[in-house]
Amino acid sequence: MIAVPHVRPRVVSAVTLVATSVAAACTPAAPPDTRVQDEASIRVLEAAWSSALQAKDLDRFVANYAPEAVVLPPNEPIATTPDGIRKDLADFLALPGFSMSFRPTAVKVASAGDFAYSYGTYDLTMTGQNGKPVPDKGKYVTVYRKQADGSWKAVVDTFNSDNPPTVTPRLKTTKKK
Repeated sequence: MIAVPHVRPRVVSAVTLVATSVAAACTPAAPPDTRVQDEASIRVLEAAWSSALQAKDLDRFVANYAPEAVVLPPNEPIATTPDGIRKDLADFLALPGFSMSFRPTAVKVASAGDFAYSYGTYDLTMTGQNGKPVPDKGKYVTVYRKQADGSWKAVVDTFNSDNPPTVTPRLKTTKKK
């Protein structure tokens, strides 16, 4: 302890205790950990989202995307605008014999509580060119951002099939000289 003339050690200790207490009181408390509730909310959201897909309810389906969302569908360019996402999904829902559902395998929420992701599986059926049902099974990943009102909206969404490609890609060959 530094010697200060005319100040007693007890006074210095009391001042130090008060200053430390004030500093601790000014430190903001850690936000509550809401990851368990957030995970449950996203699971409920995904069940309703899958239901909208099964009902072919385009408006209810696209309402789950944030304005800045991107959708990365298989074998298609990235949809980067709300209008682009709506058009791609409208075309998708209009496929002959379309029926699709999905369910999460896991939902993980960031410790800060502002982002989350889910991944899971889907079942899809549509009518092929021969008029017969074409079944498909696959997987998806969705990244969510928590909105100012506490709701969750998808900001990145992608899915792809577990089935092998129906067309074999051509490999470029080079001739030996």
